[in-house]
Amino acid sequence: MEESNRRMLRARDAMDRAYAEPLDVPALARIAHVSEAHFARTFRATFGETPHRYLQRRRVERAMHLLRETDRSVTDICFMVGFGSPGTFSRTFHDIVGRSPRTYRKEAQVTGVPTCFTMAWTRPSA
Repeated sequence: MEESNRRMLRARDAMDRAYAEPLDVPALARIAHVSEAHFARTFRATFGETPHRYLQRRRVERAMHLLRETDRSVTDICFMVGFGSPGTFSRTFHDIVGRSPRTYRKEAQVTGVPTCFTMAWTRPSA
């Protein structure tokens, strides 16, 4: 059990570090040194969501930061965080955050609140 958790953490850490890279289940299973089917099953059992959804959520979290803190276009941010198309990015962002990237940017207000608090308050749920 402990070894299995370590393997899943290794893959999750790789997703956290390389969220913008084209990561798929075969690549992540290789990182965890397990079969693809075992990886997908065990990751979901360990973290409560599929590897694909976890990676999408990490990408959206990074996009949220970039939308708040930069003036880069939504399309630029889409590709920077690893999405392959603006349509998929907008749809996934809306599914996770509850509003479009453009609406999120408009509503995000810069305040005197430290970034760590802003990130905690605006973190999308699983």
